[in-house]
Amino acid sequence: MNPLIKQLKKYGNLTSEIETELNEKIKSLIKQKGDFLLKEGQIVSNLFVIEKGLVRSFYNINEREINVWFGFESGILGSVMPLFFSQPSIENIQFLEDTTLYYISSNDLESFYKSSQEMNTIGRKMAEEYCKILEERSFLLQTHTAEQRYHWLLKNQPEALQRISLGHIASYLGISQEKHFLIFVSLHQLKQKNNEIFIFIIINRT
Repeated sequence: MNPLIKQLKKYGNLTSEIETELNEKIKSLIKQKGDFLLKEGQIVSNLFVIEKGLVRSFYNINEREINVWFGFESGILGSVMPLFFSQPSIENIQFLEDTTLYYISSNDLESFYKSSQEMNTIGRKMAEEYCKILEERSFLLQTHTAEQRYHWLLKNQPEALQRISLGHIASYLGISQEKHFLIFVSLHQLKQKNNEIFIFIIINRT
C-alpha cells in the first residue's frame, strides 16, 4: 500500500474509489543526506510522508540554528505556512539521512477535502493532532527542565539518540548557554544489556 495512503487511513476510512484517485495524485521523491526539502522563504505546499529516512526542521535565529522537530519513518510532515496558507515558510527542513518520501500537493488535497466527507474528516483529525503536538511541545519547553526534557525524549523518541547528533538533540531540547544553568548532555556510552539502554549523562551547573 502507498505509504501516504496508509498513514491517512489511520485517521479514518477511505473508499476504494478515493484510494484509487489518491494513488493517481501521490508522487514519490528521493533526497540525499544534507539536502533541503525547503528553506526559509520558500513555498512548498505539499503534504509528505517519510517511507525511509530522517529529517529535521529548524529556525535560523541570530545566526543560530534552533531545531523544532524531527521526522522519522511513517511520519506525516509539511511546513505549516506554505501548506495551509500558501505563504513563505518560516522554517527550514533538511534531510539528516538519505530519505524516500511520498507526497500530495495542497491543491489536490483541498480538492479531496471538498469532494469527500471521509477525506475532510481525515484532514480535520490530522490538524487536531498537529495542534495537540504543538501544545505538548510548548508545555514541555515552558515547564520542564532540560534534564526532564531529555528523559522525555528517551521515553518518546528513543531512536533519536542513535540517529541524531547530540548537538541537534541539545538544540531541540532548548539547551543553550543563555540559561541560568548550563546543561551539557554528553553521551559517553550507549550499550544494550538485559533489554535496557544505559545512558551516561554529565550535567554541569554554572
